[in-house]
Amino acid sequence: MKLVVRVKLLPTPVQAAALEATLHACNQAATWAAGVAFEENARRPLELRKHTYAEIRERWRLGAQAAQHAIKKTCDAYTTLKANLRNGRYGRPGSRRHTRASGKPVVFRPQAAQPYDDRMLSWQHQARTVSIWTTAGRLKNVAFTGQAEQLEVLAAHRRGESDLVCQGGKWFLIATCDIDEATANTHPVGFVGVDLGIVNIAVTSDGARHCGRRVRRKREQDRDLRSKLQKKQTKSAKRRAKKYAGREARRAKDINHKISKRIVAEAERTGRGIALETLTGIRERARLRKPQRTTLHSWPFAQLGSFIAYKAKRAGVPVVNVDPAYTSQECSQCHHTARGNRPAQAVFSCRVCGFVDHADHNASHNIRQRGWMVWVCGAQSTAPELTLIA
Repeated sequence: MKLVVRVKLLPTPVQAAALEATLHACNQAATWAAGVAFEENARRPLELRKHTYAEIRERWRLGAQAAQHAIKKTCDAYTTLKANLRNGRYGRPGSRRHTRASGKPVVFRPQAAQPYDDRMLSWQHQARTVSIWTTAGRLKNVAFTGQAEQLEVLAAHRRGESDLVCQGGKWFLIATCDIDEATANTHPVGFVGVDLGIVNIAVTSDGARHCGRRVRRKREQDRDLRSKLQKKQTKSAKRRAKKYAGREARRAKDINHKISKRIVAEAERTGRGIALETLTGIRERARLRKPQRTTLHSWPFAQLGSFIAYKAKRAGVPVVNVDPAYTSQECSQCHHTARGNRPAQAVFSCRVCGFVDHADHNASHNIRQRGWMVWVCGAQSTAPELTLIA
């Protein structure tokens, strides 16, 4: 199982300047190589290396490994572009957007991530420092920090390359770790149903409601502030909006981590699996009023689902995805389905058997039951292969 750990570098001003110069040189070289690849139609590493390797080393003073990585990064970018064009990401062939994307070379941002292998980067986990190659020479004793749990995973399971990234003036190393999967629970005693919603982000069939009024109020404040800053259209307002957007995304990510950790821990403790809604098309199929649509679109439900999936895979907890259609209108006791069963947003009252419950709690019971049926029919546990944990 592959996980990605992000650690924060703490370089001195001199070290930070050297890292910034290195990123700029590597990405300038990759942009030039992308132009050559476009003109010569050489988009495989061995083929492109014949046209660019010697000049990259001489012109940008890159080391052998850095030049190789710049060429490989260029080829990977064209492979991704080709896949996106084939899958319709840029519209139909012949459309303006498709022509614009396919008719010019790939360009890399000056601070785009640069891969480092073990020849260019070494870790000193006890001292919490790294030795990293730059165009100004090798920098030693560059300090890094992170959460204790993440650093333990990094020291024990790091494999392969790491990416150097600069985000908002801060430096990070993103390292890939290969962790042995826990023994999967192939005979769960049941499932924990998880209903995702607007008022409560997640409600489980055990009755736990995650992030209600307090988080909702903070989200409303963030949305109002974002709206005010967008209306001003000044440079300072745009700068503040960008700053608050990052803060809002980090808060949502932290909340999703906490919710997923609690749900997986409860399922593992009780020997059960987890049943989740299939999130594909959630925004298209939701018929809501405009304020509710804004609230729905502003929360990363897919991120929450991926966090639950990879934490469950790490713990050996099976995960199944079920069709969420009519789970909010179906009675979890007699299974009568009707729109009239929801007289209010938070209330479920069955017109046939008279069963009354919180609407989200009732929906989570339906998801739990569908999850069990899917498992009995032979569905496999699902989890992503690569997910950020930092």
